[in-house]
Amino acid sequence: MTEKLTAEAVEAKLTRAPFHQWLGIHVRHVDDDSIELTATWREEWVVSPERRYTHGGILAALIDLAADWSLVSSTGRGVPTIDMRIDYHRAAMPGNLTAKGQVVKRGGQFSVAQASVFDNEGKLLASGRGVYLTAPPKA
Repeated sequence: MTEKLTAEAVEAKLTRAPFHQWLGIHVRHVDDDSIELTATWREEWVVSPERRYTHGGILAALIDLAADWSLVSSTGRGVPTIDMRIDYHRAAMPGNLTAKGQVVKRGGQFSVAQASVFDNEGKLLASGRGVYLTAPPKA
Protein backbone atom coordinates (compact mmCIF):
# COMPACT_ATOMS: atom_id res chain seq x y z
CA MET A 1 0.00 0.00 0.00
CA THR A 2 1.22 3.49 -0.73
CA GLU A 3 -1.25 5.55 1.30
CA LYS A 4 -0.81 6.04 5.04
CA LEU A 5 -3.71 4.43 6.87
CA THR A 6 -5.17 6.22 9.88
CA ALA A 7 -6.49 4.48 12.98
CA GLU A 8 -10.00 5.59 11.98
CA ALA A 9 -9.69 4.14 8.45
CA VAL A 10 -8.39 0.81 9.78
CA GLU A 11 -11.15 0.68 12.40
CA ALA A 12 -13.76 1.26 9.70
CA LYS A 13 -12.39 -1.70 7.72
CA LEU A 14 -11.94 -3.95 10.75
CA THR A 15 -15.39 -3.33 12.24
CA ARG A 16 -17.24 -4.26 9.06
CA ALA A 17 -17.21 -7.78 10.55
CA PRO A 18 -20.10 -8.39 12.99
CA PHE A 19 -17.84 -10.40 15.33
CA HIS A 20 -15.40 -7.50 15.59
CA GLN A 21 -18.32 -5.16 16.31
CA TRP A 22 -19.51 -7.54 19.05
CA LEU A 23 -16.00 -7.52 20.56
CA GLY A 24 -16.24 -3.72 20.76
CA ILE A 25 -12.99 -3.24 18.86
CA HIS A 26 -11.45 0.23 18.62
CA VAL A 27 -8.16 0.99 16.88
CA ARG A 28 -6.03 3.23 19.10
CA HIS A 29 -2.87 3.36 17.00
CA VAL A 30 -1.58 1.99 13.70
CA ASP A 31 1.73 2.41 11.90
CA ASP A 32 3.81 0.49 9.35
CA ASP A 33 4.59 -2.45 11.65
CA SER A 34 2.22 -2.31 14.61
CA ILE A 35 -1.31 -1.76 15.82
CA GLU A 36 -2.99 -1.23 19.17
CA LEU A 37 -6.61 -2.27 19.67
CA THR A 38 -8.97 -2.12 22.61
CA ALA A 39 -11.95 -4.37 23.22
CA THR A 40 -14.90 -3.29 25.35
CA TRP A 41 -15.57 -5.87 28.05
CA ARG A 42 -18.87 -7.78 27.88
CA GLU A 43 -20.59 -9.96 30.46
CA GLU A 44 -20.95 -12.66 27.79
CA TRP A 45 -17.17 -13.17 27.92
CA VAL A 46 -17.39 -14.70 31.41
CA VAL A 47 -16.68 -18.43 31.35
CA SER A 48 -16.96 -19.07 35.12
CA PRO A 49 -19.78 -17.21 36.88
CA GLU A 50 -18.18 -17.94 40.26
CA ARG A 51 -14.68 -16.72 39.38
CA ARG A 52 -15.72 -14.22 36.64
CA TYR A 53 -12.74 -14.65 34.34
CA THR A 54 -12.87 -14.15 30.57
CA HIS A 55 -12.93 -17.12 28.20
CA GLY A 56 -9.53 -17.83 26.63
CA GLY A 57 -11.11 -17.79 23.18
CA ILE A 58 -11.68 -14.05 23.54
CA LEU A 59 -7.98 -13.55 24.31
CA ALA A 60 -7.01 -15.76 21.37
CA ALA A 61 -9.32 -13.80 19.06
CA LEU A 62 -7.72 -10.52 20.17
CA ILE A 63 -4.22 -11.89 19.61
CA ASP A 64 -5.20 -13.09 16.15
CA LEU A 65 -6.81 -9.74 15.30
CA ALA A 66 -3.89 -7.63 16.52
CA ALA A 67 -1.23 -9.79 14.87
CA ASP A 68 -3.22 -10.03 11.62
CA TRP A 69 -4.04 -6.33 11.40
CA SER A 70 -0.47 -5.27 12.25
CA LEU A 71 0.11 -6.23 8.60
CA VAL A 72 -2.54 -3.80 7.30
CA SER A 73 -0.06 -1.19 6.04
CA SER A 74 1.18 -3.63 3.39
CA THR A 75 -2.01 -5.64 2.79
CA GLY A 76 -4.74 -3.01 3.16
CA ARG A 77 -6.95 -5.66 4.77
CA GLY A 78 -7.18 -8.50 7.23
CA VAL A 79 -5.53 -11.67 5.95
CA PRO A 80 -6.17 -15.39 6.49
CA THR A 81 -4.50 -17.04 9.48
CA ILE A 82 -2.38 -20.07 8.51
CA ASP A 83 -1.10 -21.02 11.97
CA MET A 84 -1.29 -19.52 15.44
CA ARG A 85 0.09 -20.21 18.89
CA ILE A 86 -1.27 -18.69 22.10
CA ASP A 87 0.29 -18.62 25.58
CA TYR A 88 -1.93 -17.70 28.53
CA HIS A 89 -0.20 -15.92 31.41
CA ARG A 90 -3.00 -15.01 33.84
CA ALA A 91 -6.78 -14.91 34.05
CA ALA A 92 -8.49 -11.93 32.43
CA MET A 93 -10.91 -10.48 34.94
CA PRO A 94 -13.78 -8.14 33.96
CA GLY A 95 -12.55 -4.99 32.24
CA ASN A 96 -11.60 -3.68 28.84
CA LEU A 97 -8.64 -5.31 27.14
CA THR A 98 -5.80 -3.92 25.05
CA ALA A 99 -4.14 -5.93 22.28
CA LYS A 100 -0.84 -4.85 20.73
CA GLY A 101 0.29 -6.44 17.47
CA GLN A 102 3.70 -6.27 15.82
CA VAL A 103 5.01 -7.51 12.46
CA VAL A 104 7.88 -9.97 12.90
CA LYS A 105 8.58 -10.68 9.22
CA ARG A 106 6.86 -9.58 6.03
CA GLY A 107 6.93 -11.99 3.12
CA GLY A 108 5.48 -12.11 -0.37
CA GLN A 109 3.35 -15.17 0.33
CA PHE A 110 3.43 -15.55 4.12
CA SER A 111 4.14 -13.15 6.97
CA VAL A 112 4.68 -13.60 10.70
CA ALA A 113 3.28 -11.32 13.39
CA GLN A 114 2.94 -11.44 17.17
CA ALA A 115 0.60 -9.88 19.69
CA SER A 116 -0.02 -9.51 23.41
CA VAL A 117 -3.18 -8.79 25.41
CA PHE A 118 -3.14 -6.63 28.54
CA ASP A 119 -5.71 -5.74 31.21
CA ASN A 120 -6.57 -2.20 32.37
CA GLU A 121 -3.60 -2.24 34.75
CA GLY A 122 -1.17 -3.17 31.97
CA LYS A 123 -0.70 -6.74 33.17
CA LEU A 124 0.15 -9.25 30.45
CA LEU A 125 -2.71 -11.76 30.08
CA ALA A 126 -1.79 -13.67 26.93
CA SER A 127 0.64 -13.55 24.03
CA GLY A 128 0.95 -15.32 20.73
CA ARG A 129 2.34 -15.47 17.24
CA GLY A 130 0.75 -16.25 13.90
CA VAL A 131 1.56 -16.98 10.30
CA TYR A 132 -0.64 -15.14 7.79
CA LEU A 133 -1.27 -15.52 4.06
CA THR A 134 -0.24 -12.14 2.70
CA ALA A 135 -0.08 -12.99 -1.00
CA PRO A 136 -2.24 -10.62 -3.05
CA PRO A 137 -5.76 -11.99 -3.62
CA LYS A 138 -6.42 -13.58 -6.99
CA ALA A 139 -8.39 -11.38 -9.37
